[in-house]
Amino acid sequence: MKRWGRIQLQSVGVKIFIVLFATVVLLSAVLGISSYLMSKQIIRGQVGLASSQAIEQAADKLDLLLAEYEAISRQLAVDQMLRADLETVIRPNVDIIKKTEAETRIRSKLDAMRGSDDRLVGIRLISPGNLSNTYASSGASAPSSEASVKARITAIQSAQGKPVWIPGLKKGFFETYARPSVTMGRLLQNLKFPEAEYILLIEIKDEALLQTLSNLKIGRSGEVRILTADNTIVHAPDQELIEAKSHIGLDEGQLQSTEPFFTTRDEAGVKQLVVYRQLQSVDWRIIGYAPESDFLRAADKLIWITVFVLLLAILVALTLGYYLFRMVGKPLSKLCLLMEEGERGNLRVRTNFTSRDEIGRLGQSFNRMLEQISLLVSRTNTSAGELLTTAEHLAKASRDTSQFAGEIASATGEIAAGAANLAVEAEKGVDIAGGIGRQMGKVMSLNSAMDISAGRVIEVSRQGREYMDNLVEKTESVSRMTGLIEENSAKLSQSTHSIRNILKPMVEMTKQTNILSLNASIEASRVGAAGKGFMVIAEEIRKLAAGSNDAIQTVSAMTEEIQQAIEETVNVLMQVTPLFGEQLLSVKEASMIFQKVSEEMARFVTDIQSSSASVHELRASQQVLSEFIASVSSVVQQTTASTEEVASMSSEQFRVSEALVGLSNRLEGLSETLKQSLGSFQTGSEGADKTVSRV
Repeated sequence: MKRWGRIQLQSVGVKIFIVLFATVVLLSAVLGISSYLMSKQIIRGQVGLASSQAIEQAADKLDLLLAEYEAISRQLAVDQMLRADLETVIRPNVDIIKKTEAETRIRSKLDAMRGSDDRLVGIRLISPGNLSNTYASSGASAPSSEASVKARITAIQSAQGKPVWIPGLKKGFFETYARPSVTMGRLLQNLKFPEAEYILLIEIKDEALLQTLSNLKIGRSGEVRILTADNTIVHAPDQELIEAKSHIGLDEGQLQSTEPFFTTRDEAGVKQLVVYRQLQSVDWRIIGYAPESDFLRAADKLIWITVFVLLLAILVALTLGYYLFRMVGKPLSKLCLLMEEGERGNLRVRTNFTSRDEIGRLGQSFNRMLEQISLLVSRTNTSAGELLTTAEHLAKASRDTSQFAGEIASATGEIAAGAANLAVEAEKGVDIAGGIGRQMGKVMSLNSAMDISAGRVIEVSRQGREYMDNLVEKTESVSRMTGLIEENSAKLSQSTHSIRNILKPMVEMTKQTNILSLNASIEASRVGAAGKGFMVIAEEIRKLAAGSNDAIQTVSAMTEEIQQAIEETVNVLMQVTPLFGEQLLSVKEASMIFQKVSEEMARFVTDIQSSSASVHELRASQQVLSEFIASVSSVVQQTTASTEEVASMSSEQFRVSEALVGLSNRLEGLSETLKQSLGSFQTGSEGADKTVSRV
């Protein structure tokens, strides 16, 4: 049984059946499940949008309700008569009659407002500083001084006249009412008379919120709640849940989301569809939620449809699989049996497939293949006889080849020995050429060093020549400057002679002036008192003449000194000038010597470069010679290797020839064996003993 099961599972027909069955079933299951999931998603989205629209309408109604009571509180805040009555009842000097009338008007106004709206528990005015000072409409809950009440009043007072909504309380604002209520508080400010400020409290029944939301229904078992920002329940169908935390609430992320609904799980783990809306008048949220099962019951029907379609797909897959197994698997199995029969040597088996599809063509090809194999076996029998004859001739030729191969091997060995001696001589030639190359390398190195040294000498000669040229120019400049100094000295000498000539008349004038001043003094003394003024003038002239004489003497002395210095300078220059001329001639001769040295070094460098070029050519010829000897050595080595290889091949050929003789003998035995093996095939064409027809 195990073998049968293994063979069946490996059958092509069984594999096709399994693949077709699995594909149809899997596609049906995937299609059904995806349809179910998509329908759930579509229903959830449509219900969420519809419910969010209903929640939005309910939120608008609730905003209108809360805005209505805020408008009432604004009317009371600006009511001048009510303000005057509150001031009247608070003033201490008002008589009792006016105070009673004012209190009556206040209560009447509150009762009128309470009577016109049955959604109100009551309306009350409370003094912030004295909770016992209060005015209330009929039906209002009794006041209380509990700490929680005081805290709520303080919060309303801190709002500075803005409306404050107190979330739903189970027992009302003062915790004395039997039913839940929502309270709106507002401080009625009075800037002129702050003592007359009162807090207005409007208590609204929880039923008012319930009536507003009465038409809102979420699913079959859904619920609508009003929550504060911290998810405290303001209103719920179950009044016992008021003031408690809602297990289904909102967070900031959900409020900022663009989707008006989301899904979550309640405390029992049931998946809920939640829709919500933020109120505009107060920081409360209205949410509605219901189990998703209320909306997705219609989608659950798709599960049964999917199961039915899946069963139908299984039946169709079984039918198609069985048909394909009959059409493909069974003929292939029978064809495999015929192939196994032919494998055992029976070449007379044939198929009888008459169809024109691939199975029929395969059967016809199988028949033609067996016919060709039968013909091949017959021809192989004939060839085996011819092969036997050929093997005998081959054995004889192999023996002759073996004899010739031995002779070739001995001759090749002698050639290899001669090639080895030639290779040794070629290696010696390579060594000699290498020594010549090393010596030429040393000569080239020396020539290169001499070339570099000559270049340095030329550079130094060039620098010395340039230096001597500069020295010649400077010496010529000094010589020219010396000539200029001689000329200037001659001019200065002439100038000093001119100055002496000028000073001589001035000396004479000074002498004459002294004489004149002396004569004037004598004449003035003769005149007496009348000539005193003239005497003073004469004295001053004499003093000027004496100063002029001193200055002339000083200038004359300085001129003499200048003249003497110029003469000494001229004498020195006369002695230096020949020396400068000799130095100039020496410098020019040194410059010519440097120029000749530079020219000789240039010719020396040219000779060195020619020598280097010759050495390079000689080195190139030596390299060519070395390469030629190396090539000869390589050729000799290759010849030796080839000769050795030929010798080895000749020996191998001799061994192969011996082996070929043995193979020829073995070929004769194999030919006999082949004839015996082909005799086991049944190739008779008369009356095929096994045929198969296609079912």
